[in-house]
Amino acid sequence: MKKHLLAAGILLAFASVCFAQPQATPSPSPKPKPAMSKAQMLKALSTAEKKLWDAFKNKDPKPFKAGLTADAFALSENGIEKKEDTLKMISTAPCEIKSYELSDWKLTMINSSTALVTYKGKTDGTCAGQAIPTAWCSTLYVNRGGKWLAVFHTETPAK
Repeated sequence: MKKHLLAAGILLAFASVCFAQPQATPSPSPKPKPAMSKAQMLKALSTAEKKLWDAFKNKDPKPFKAGLTADAFALSENGIEKKEDTLKMISTAPCEIKSYELSDWKLTMINSSTALVTYKGKTDGTCAGQAIPTAWCSTLYVNRGGKWLAVFHTETPAK
């Protein structure tokens, strides 16, 4: 019986020491990155658009290859054009562009990973000998793998 009392006493002593230990507090988890403000998002996407306009002006398909989703498409007077069509057209289009000006920017967030950018594009240049008309432009961007990429683009001549 003395052995049982001694064992119980030792167990009680160890238990009290264990329960008296401070509880481990988890380290605070890092605060999530704040989402971009609408102004920051518009700046980022308008910069992406300007890179594509520069690439078109310079007949360089590389920024289009990197900045468009694999399933990207455009809607033009020729109908639906897939990414591959756009990449071929960039370097072969009979266009000569001296300069361009983009204005009247608007951003519409569809959800946290989809954004519509609209703006006015005015070009000093020609395609197939015809002056390029000023156009209202829309590009739909999606966030894939943490990167904003264009998935759709269209232009409508402005009056």
